Amino acid sequence: MSDTLGTGTADGRTAQGTPGAGATSVPPAPPRAAARRRGRARMRLEIAVLSAPAVITFVAFVIFPVALAAYYGFYQWKGYGEPTDWVGLNNYKLILTDPAFHDVLWHNGLILVLSLVIQGPLAIGLALLLNQKIRGRSTIRVLIFVPYIISEIIVGTGWGLMLQSNGAVNDLLRGMGLGSLEADWIADPDLAIWTLMAIITWKYMGFAVILMLAGLQSIPDEIFEAAQIDGASYWQIQRRITLPLLGPTIRIWAFLSIIGSLQLFDLVYIIWGQYVSGTAGTSTMAIYMLAQGRNAGNYGYGSAVAVVMFVISLVVALIYQRFVLRRDLKGAVTEGTV
Repeated sequence: MSDTLGTGTADGRTAQGTPGAGATSVPPAPPRAAARRRGRARMRLEIAVLSAPAVITFVAFVIFPVALAAYYGFYQWKGYGEPTDWVGLNNYKLILTDPAFHDVLWHNGLILVLSLVIQGPLAIGLALLLNQKIRGRSTIRVLIFVPYIISEIIVGTGWGLMLQSNGAVNDLLRGMGLGSLEADWIADPDLAIWTLMAIITWKYMGFAVILMLAGLQSIPDEIFEAAQIDGASYWQIQRRITLPLLGPTIRIWAFLSIIGSLQLFDLVYIIWGQYVSGTAGTSTMAIYMLAQGRNAGNYGYGSAVAVVMFVISLVVALIYQRFVLRRDLKGAVTEGTV
């Protein structure tokens, strides 16, 4: 009896650790750390596979052209053949010291500020109005958004014809008995920048309004109802509830408007051209790049201008993301535990 008890165990194993008769072997559970490592490896593989097409496209159509432009920017190159006339940093030095570039940089900065100051309040006001239940709301939304989907070529050509000295705008003013308000809307340096801002506002206001409307409709109605029950007035609700909750949408729109203002080209080129835009005070960095690069037969210098534009846009975007979008991006990417 004692020998039997000494050689067997309750789970069917012998004293030496070998399975007893009729016992089944249960493999030990894998360590938690190993399972976690496998989960992380699988997650990295999924991310790599899903993001590979976007990364390849980005490198091929953004990083590679920028690197190629930076390479050509070190040469005096005519746009064909292998660049051989090495000039080093002279192109970049000339850009940064050229008063004409300082002027176009100032124009881009002014367009940027005016776009935010003019379009932002108007878009918020129109979005608040169109968010109400008013007659013809859908029609008004369509009319506001239509200019945004019209091609820049059509917009520039149409406004360019109407704003000439003998164009439709001055004819309309004369027909209304306001002939004293006739002006050279395109060539007058005191009016051209405001003419450009009016066209930009008309063209891109619809996009801003649609964004603001989407942000407004994402705010639960219960919040407004609770504020009304507490006795808050309409303007108190808008100032203390609507605008703070609409903040992320406003900041995203402002970011898109800033980048678009720094890269503005098509409307200015179609309406003013590369020569009139300089004298009218509406020339931009992109117009300067075209005039001093391709049209001057100096593609190396034009490539250097493109690199400077890219660096300015990148720095502005990084600063804006760091100090403005940080509150919106914080928590957007989280580390999951497996």
